[in-house]
Amino acid sequence: MGKKSKERSLADNEALAIGRMLRTSPQKLNLVAQTIRGEKVEKALADLTFSPKRIASDVKKVLQSAIANAENNHDLDVDSLVITEAYVGKNLVMKRWRPRARGRVGKILKPYSQITIVLKQVEETA
Repeated sequence: MGKKSKERSLADNEALAIGRMLRTSPQKLNLVAQTIRGEKVEKALADLTFSPKRIASDVKKVLQSAIANAENNHDLDVDSLVITEAYVGKNLVMKRWRPRARGRVGKILKPYSQITIVLKQVEETA
């Protein structure tokens, strides 16, 4: 019995990983995602390792998860993986407040975001 398994939305030579609840704004996360879009996996890992951005370590963790998914679940060659998509989305926003003068309130928004990384295996052309 049970539920039918969902059809695979990606091609056979692609793998995906999603990082949810990352404690940064989508705008800041997108700056890091821009640096790795379209690059080979080993270069993207090196860029994220030495990036001065705080959120780069979390993005690196998601990228490593996507590499592990490609290798273990889909039997793809790690050396020929390229990041085809790296897109960012909104997640929840914690709302806090701070007392201000004359009984007013200053609003503080603490946004969370998520990143989706899609890897694709490409053949080397010599």
